[in-house]
Amino acid sequence: MSMDRIVLRGLRGHGHHGVYSEERRAGQSFVVDVALTVDLGPAGRSDDVADTVHYGDLAQRIVAVIEGEPADLIETVAERVAATCLTSLLVEQVEVTVHKPQAPVGVPLDDVAVTIVRVR
Repeated sequence: MSMDRIVLRGLRGHGHHGVYSEERRAGQSFVVDVALTVDLGPAGRSDDVADTVHYGDLAQRIVAVIEGEPADLIETVAERVAATCLTSLLVEQVEVTVHKPQAPVGVPLDDVAVTIVRVR
């Protein structure tokens, strides 16, 4: 497996994920970070975007997941984002972190996040 990585941090979208009806109705901001393990050697040698993951296109698809079909759990959102990333055959592994900074936990906090790692 390659050790090269493409990292996208702080992708933001307004989603309607959560177990409470108020979260589903009003929605809230979600932030996603992804780290893709990809062999970047071919792209580095060819200077051709076809030899790598087009991170602009991927970013738009990830935001579409954030803003798409509601889920009860951010774990589910993370799985959907990972599956989206793994549609590129160049991606060997993906690490996804989904942040829910306004999570209704009843006490002040800066962030709640889940991180998953999926390997092809």
